[in-house]
Amino acid sequence: MVHGMKTLSIDLETRSGADISKCGVYRYAEDPDFDILLFGVSVDGAEPLVYDVAGGQLPPEEILEALNDGRVLKWAYNAGFERVCLSRWLNRIKPELVPGYHGLPFLDPAGWRCSMVLSAYNGLPPGLAMTGAVLGLEKQKLSEGKELIRKFCVPTMTKEAEGNDSQQTLFAERRFTRPADAPLEWERFLAYNRRDVDAELQIQEKLKNFPVPDRVWEEYALDQEINDRGIRIDTDFVQQAVKMDAGARAKLTRCMRDLTGLENPNSVLQLKEWLQGRGLKADSLGRKEAKALMKESTDPLIQEVLSLRLQAAKSSVRKYEAMLNCVCSDGRCRGMFQFYGASRSGRWAGRMVQLQNLPQNKLPDLDVARALVKAGDEETVALLYGEVPAVLSELVRTAFIPSSGKKFTVADFSAIEARVLAHLAGERWRERVFDEGGDIYAASASKMFGVPVVKHGINGELRQKGKIAELALGYGGSTGALKSMGALEMGAPEEELDELVSSWREANPRIVKFWWDVDRAAKQAVTERMTAVAGPLSFEYKNQMLRVAIPSGRELCYLRAKIEEGRYGSEVITYDGLDAARHWSRIETYGPKLTENIVQAISRDLLADAMKRLWRYPVVGHVHDEVIIESDDVEEICRLMGQTPDWLPGLKLRADGYTCRTYRKE
Repeated sequence: MVHGMKTLSIDLETRSGADISKCGVYRYAEDPDFDILLFGVSVDGAEPLVYDVAGGQLPPEEILEALNDGRVLKWAYNAGFERVCLSRWLNRIKPELVPGYHGLPFLDPAGWRCSMVLSAYNGLPPGLAMTGAVLGLEKQKLSEGKELIRKFCVPTMTKEAEGNDSQQTLFAERRFTRPADAPLEWERFLAYNRRDVDAELQIQEKLKNFPVPDRVWEEYALDQEINDRGIRIDTDFVQQAVKMDAGARAKLTRCMRDLTGLENPNSVLQLKEWLQGRGLKADSLGRKEAKALMKESTDPLIQEVLSLRLQAAKSSVRKYEAMLNCVCSDGRCRGMFQFYGASRSGRWAGRMVQLQNLPQNKLPDLDVARALVKAGDEETVALLYGEVPAVLSELVRTAFIPSSGKKFTVADFSAIEARVLAHLAGERWRERVFDEGGDIYAASASKMFGVPVVKHGINGELRQKGKIAELALGYGGSTGALKSMGALEMGAPEEELDELVSSWREANPRIVKFWWDVDRAAKQAVTERMTAVAGPLSFEYKNQMLRVAIPSGRELCYLRAKIEEGRYGSEVITYDGLDAARHWSRIETYGPKLTENIVQAISRDLLADAMKRLWRYPVVGHVHDEVIIESDDVEEICRLMGQTPDWLPGLKLRADGYTCRTYRKE
C-alpha cells in the first residue's frame, strides 16, 4: 500500500475533440487532443486538493502510483470515466504505471469503486447534481459546470486561409480555450472540480450504512472488464450499410415526392396535411399508427405512400452510425454496457449501440444478404429482398464479428423469468414442465383449457393462446397487457381476452397468491416499520427506504416509500424514482409490479453469477439472459451457465447455445 493510504476520491476535468455523448469515453480518450486539465482528489476523506494539470502541476508520485495499487480503493462518480481517462493519460506520461490486466491496456477495475453505483443501489437518481439534491448535500455540485465545461473542454472550430490571395483554401482547426485566455473562469473551474470531489465524499458518508455488497463490486469489475474488452465490428460492412441506406432513403423520398407532390414528404406535418386532403385524418404517423391507417384506408395511393414511409422510417441505420461513432482504433466498440442502469432491478442498460434492442434477423440466407451489402450491390439486394432498409435492419447483428480466427458462442437461459417466478411462487406444475424439458406455452394452454395441447399436434391451435397469456400475464397484467403484447395481431379475438386472463390466473393460483403476498409484506414493512416476509424475500423499512432483500444477498430499494390512495382508488405503495420518461417523480407500485422487479432482479443476478463462472472465456457482450463469447466451446459454456447457484437451491436452470461467425439470433 502506498504510504498507508486506503482510499482516493477522484474527479477529473478533461478535454477532447470527440463528442463523448456520441462516441463514449473509450473513443473520447483516444482522440489526439484528449488531455486531463484538472485532477481533483481527496486522500482518505481529507480536504480535496485540485492539481492544475493543464498548468503543469502533476499530482504527487504516490497518488499516481496508488492508481495501480489494488490495495488502495479509488472512488469516483461514474468511475469508468476516470479509470479509462487515467489509463490513456498514464500510458502517455508514465506507461509503467499501467501494466494492464488480463491482456487489456487499462487500469485494473478491481481496485475501483463507483459512487454512482452506490447511489443507484440505494434507489437514487443518476447524475451527481440530482443525487446531491435528493440527498440534501451541504456542498452540492455547482450549477455553472456546463458553462465552464463548454468553455475549456470542448473545442471551437476556426477556419483558416492557406495560399495566396488569388487561390486560398479554407480549412477548419480545433481551438481550445486555454487557462490564460480566461483566468477568472479558470479559477471558477478549479472550484467546480473541488466541489465535485466534496459532493462525492458526502454521498459516501450519507450512504455508509447502506453499502454495496462485495459480490456486486465483483460484478462491477467484471462489467468494466467486458467494456474494456469491447466487441469487434466489421467496419467495411458497416460503412457500406450506411452508404446503401442513404441511397435507398433518397430513392424512397423521391418516390414519395413524386406520388404526393410534397416538397418534403418526410415531414410529419406535410404528410398529415396531404392525408387530410385525401380524407384521412392522422393524429400520429408512428409505426403502429401508420400500419393501422393503411388498413383503414381503401385508397391505394395512400397505402403506397404509407408503405414507403414505413420503409423510410426504419431506424436501424442509426445503429450502424452509432457503431462508427464509438469504434476504437483497433476496430472494437467499447462502453456499450451501463452497470446498474435499470433503477429498480439493477439490470444492465445499453449504451451507444444499444445491444439490448437490436432488430431480429429472420432472413433464411443471412450470409448471402450480408455479402451483397458488403459488396455495395444495392441493385441485387433490392431485386432479391425488396426493401433495402428492412434488409439492413435484419443485418445489424451481423455487424458484430469475433476476433480473427475465432467464432462466437451465443448462449442464453431458457425461459429464465418464467422459471424464477414459478420457483418463488411454488407453482409446482410449471416447475415440472421445466424439469422435464417441456414446452411451457403448450403446457400452459393445456392447463388453462383442460385438454392436452401439443405443438404442431393435438389441439396445437391452442398453444398460441397459451403463449400470448404467458408473455403478458405473469405480473398481474389483464386485457390491456394482452393487447400491448400484440394479442390481437397474433390472432386472439378481443371478446376472448377476459376469458384468457381468467383462465391463466385459475391455472396459476400460487403465482396469483404470491403477487399479493408480496403486496402484503411490502405494505406491512412500510406501515408497521417491521421486517415482513414473502417466500424467500424479506421486506424492511429503513431511513424512508423500503428495502427488499432477495436470495442473492442484494437489496432492491424504493426511496421514501409511503402508502397512499392510487389512481384507481385503492391503496398502493408510492416512492420516488425514475418514471418511463426518465423523470424523477412519484411512482405507484403494487404486488404484481414489485414481483416483476424482483423476478427480473433475480434473473439478472443469475446471469451475473453465470458470467463469473465463465471467467476464463472472453465475454464480449450480454443481453438480459444471453452472453456472447469469443469461443466455440458451446457445450461447456452452456453447462456452466446452467448451474444453479447455492443461494437459490431447487431452481432448475437450462442454457442453450450455438456458434456463429457473425453475431445473430437463432
